[in-house]
Amino acid sequence: MLRDELDQFAYEYYVKDAPSVEDALYDQKYKELVTLEAEYPEFSSADSITQRVGGVVLEGFKKVTHTIPMLSLGNAFSKGDLEDFDQRLRKLTQEPVSYICELKIDGLAISLTYENGKFVRGATRGNGVIGEEITENLKTVRSIPLKLKRPLNIEVRGECYMPKKSFVALNTEREEQGKEVFANPRNAAAGSLRQLDSKVAAKRNLSTFLYTIADFGELRATTQSQALDQLDQEGLRTNQERRICSSIEEVWAYIQEFQEKRSQLDYEIDGIVIKVDGFKAQEEIGFTVKAPKWAIAYKFPAEEAQTIIRAIEWTVGRTGVVTPTAVMDSVRLAGTSVSRASLHNADLIQAKDIRLNDTVMIHKAGDIIPEVTRVLTEFRKSDSVPCVIPTYCPVCQSELVHLDEEVALRCINPMCPAQMKEGLNHFVSRNAMNIEGLGPRVLEQMFEKELVKDVADLYKLNEEELLTLEKIKEKSANNLLSAIAASKTNSLERLVFGLGIRHVGAKVAKTLAEHFGTIDKLSQATNEEIAEIDSMGMVIADSVATYFAKNEVQLLISELKQVGVNVRYLGKTSADIAKVESPFKEKVLVLTGKLTHFTREEAKDRIESLGGKVTGSVSKKTDIVVAGEEAGSKLSKAESLGIEVWDEQQMVQAIERSQTHE
Repeated sequence: MLRDELDQFAYEYYVKDAPSVEDALYDQKYKELVTLEAEYPEFSSADSITQRVGGVVLEGFKKVTHTIPMLSLGNAFSKGDLEDFDQRLRKLTQEPVSYICELKIDGLAISLTYENGKFVRGATRGNGVIGEEITENLKTVRSIPLKLKRPLNIEVRGECYMPKKSFVALNTEREEQGKEVFANPRNAAAGSLRQLDSKVAAKRNLSTFLYTIADFGELRATTQSQALDQLDQEGLRTNQERRICSSIEEVWAYIQEFQEKRSQLDYEIDGIVIKVDGFKAQEEIGFTVKAPKWAIAYKFPAEEAQTIIRAIEWTVGRTGVVTPTAVMDSVRLAGTSVSRASLHNADLIQAKDIRLNDTVMIHKAGDIIPEVTRVLTEFRKSDSVPCVIPTYCPVCQSELVHLDEEVALRCINPMCPAQMKEGLNHFVSRNAMNIEGLGPRVLEQMFEKELVKDVADLYKLNEEELLTLEKIKEKSANNLLSAIAASKTNSLERLVFGLGIRHVGAKVAKTLAEHFGTIDKLSQATNEEIAEIDSMGMVIADSVATYFAKNEVQLLISELKQVGVNVRYLGKTSADIAKVESPFKEKVLVLTGKLTHFTREEAKDRIESLGGKVTGSVSKKTDIVVAGEEAGSKLSKAESLGIEVWDEQQMVQAIERSQTHE
């Protein structure tokens, strides 16, 4: 059954971290299921993997009473605390005692209820007795199975967390949008799970580790380690770093090991949970009102360092957000030397009362980004200077504003040199105008020598000017000019993406270019006309319409036309592609090895314009593999699967034949 097959693929990928199929095959089968459920809605199911995208918008969260309370744990902060814990509980049981040590995941405690093997309810811990139902948001977390391997009635508990990479990506996006950033991954996870719109939660890439069974139902186990093994067998995700220890000495060795390893993990931990492994011993040892006596949480010392802030620098990003950074006395923190720390925005500086020459504590949010934790006001001296929040752009001196009640300060001058510099890097990038050889260092020199001020100036450069740049000789100058000239012929979607309009990524740019056809029609479109396009919302529509309404933008478009940059969509529309007859139509291709006639990106564009689809991995669904020079493992896999293999010349001939018969 297709659903079961996809559930297994998802289990291997999100739970076991050991995918058995290529992404392309998974994507193809997923789309197939979406199509089938749309054609036959009577067979759609709440536990289908297609239901993870979110979309349910709640008015609020219902309260949930935990039949079995979600207790907290006592804390230990030293080896002595652990030794006391060990001596105390050994007096309370006649059973032999061994411990199971588990990583203390820094996330949000959750409870999951399954009936007949189907996920029916998810809730937060709340106060331990009453929590909030967040079922719809937890359905979007891909490591939580919507259906168990067996029709069990159980309640399990664990931690929902945000991986470090997701945390960094989310905060980067929020900072660019002028929104308040999250202080740490735990806050980010909690904020994501408490979204009333489950689509928001679905985008946050959360994950889970489960660590206990509250209601065993039909399951049977005599130890915590057995219970965790059973969760694994039912398709529920547990943390595999757990270890059974026979003594507190072994527990302490485990703690020290992971205190060193914590920065290498993909998720944040703030300690180790130590539990008596045997359930019979747990029962004899018993509970206090608030916590089990047979478990304790060792809390890692805060990874902080003390330093002094010497200056605050304000930098302007591509979207105009002005971000403060603390420049500090260099100090060692979590294994690296740190001399700069993010302050995120002016509101944070004022809320924490951060001043120049202040002594502060810093930490690494998500073990990655250095941040100021707090000011040590007891060390504040008379020479501390309150931070002056800028009212004008530090680069172009335009007045700074707060847009739409953003927490960020923003420079809205599109001709701001700092924004132009960042914008130029974006404009020449591979997915935009794809001008090879124009890297950040070359563009930096061009800016310093005032050879370019905006993207239109790139097309006015000459050899003499380029030869004034360091490490640019005659040959490289000519190569750069050729690459710049070649980019003039790009289709409109690359230009639209390259302009760096807020909320407009490569896919949105392609949709806009295909729909409007020319830059003139796009620039004259109203936000209502843009919002009518499938997949476009008012946020994107307002952003695009506002961008093109600026006089500076209209002037820039005029300049780009004057220097010969193409402003028309050159690709085929969906209707055009449907009419094309070519060997690529409705075929899935993989390109491997070195191509000499086309770049990889050019070949992909040509094939897709002729009705084909280019993917990155070989699977049973691949129709053709094009093998260039020095083709490696993808060619070998294609041969082993009996997939048709072409050389580059066959691909070129097929493209030329197709173009001839268009």
